[in-house]
Amino acid sequence: QVLLVESGGGLVQAGGSLRLSCVASGRTFNSAIMGWFRQAPGRSREYIAGIRGTGSVAYLADSVKGRFTISMDDDKNTVYLKMSSLKPEDTAVYYCGAGPATLRMGVPLESDFRSWGQGTQVTVSS
Repeated sequence: QVLLVESGGGLVQAGGSLRLSCVASGRTFNSAIMGWFRQAPGRSREYIAGIRGTGSVAYLADSVKGRFTISMDDDKNTVYLKMSSLKPEDTAVYYCGAGPATLRMGVPLESDFRSWGQGTQVTVSS
């Protein structure tokens, strides 16, 4: 099992920025793929960003494309989500996800993820 611990959430005004971090420990071979999900109150979980360990392939949902950036530090087993131009609708609990390497290459799919962290709250005020 891989343990995922998120940090960096908080309260920010609309238009502001935050950077989330997620460190993987334990069986880190199960974190060849890492990414971010979010869930707002009353809404289903949304897969917003994913990246492979090489950092060569990344996915960003249309809802965050152009405003969020995902990156990964393989040496530190850490994935980051840089969020800019934040909007009130970005308010949610953000969860880090991880998954093992897959034979299929290309952008990570939501179904590739097997483990999730406890989440960190991001609140964007208008």
